[in-house]
Amino acid sequence: MRLDRDRIVAAAIDFIDGEGLPSLTMRRLGERLGVEAMALYRYVPGKEDLLDAVVESLVMSMADDEEVLSEPSGGWQDFLQRLAHGVRRVALQHPKVFPLIASRPPEAPWLRPPLRSIDWVELFLDGLISEGFSDDAAVAGYRAFSSFLLGHLLLEVATHGADVGPLDVIDDGSPDYADLSQAPTVKRLRAALSEDHAAVEFEEALEDLLERMALLRGGN
Repeated sequence: MRLDRDRIVAAAIDFIDGEGLPSLTMRRLGERLGVEAMALYRYVPGKEDLLDAVVESLVMSMADDEEVLSEPSGGWQDFLQRLAHGVRRVALQHPKVFPLIASRPPEAPWLRPPLRSIDWVELFLDGLISEGFSDDAAVAGYRAFSSFLLGHLLLEVATHGADVGPLDVIDDGSPDYADLSQAPTVKRLRAALSEDHAAVEFEEALEDLLERMALLRGGN
């Protein structure tokens, strides 16, 4: 198969999905593609450029998600719910890649992950303004929406093995429990604490966010 930039980026995403970001090197990626590492540099100047391309590919992949709308057609709440779930689908499809969206430098310093593409921010702001948001309320909505998504999704992908820096817990092979003799309540409720309610919590927090944004809109 012919080598090109898109194929290299897709292979990098696949590699990180399987091996994790710390394992990615240009040499190993070349081996995955059946070429020498030097052959990759014709299409990507280096690893930093490759990682930026990986982020761009993930962010723009939402354009192919049929559930995500480019403009509101059923109200702004429906528009944002679809967008939020589109971002979450990307995060859960590529949990080990998703932290790059938070850590790579954006196109401009005022862009915020995970909606860090100028194209997506343009659609977001235009969508809200077309639904009656003032400029200030639309910008405040963008900030709140970004913070909500990033906080929830980084925590969620961490449970799927993503390396998210301080949030990541390294498995050293020890048992998955500690001495809880000094924490009887935690010990009693440990099973409940271990239950996975990520999807429900995401929905509830998203509903709360939309209610706060409705107040922003109403304050125009």
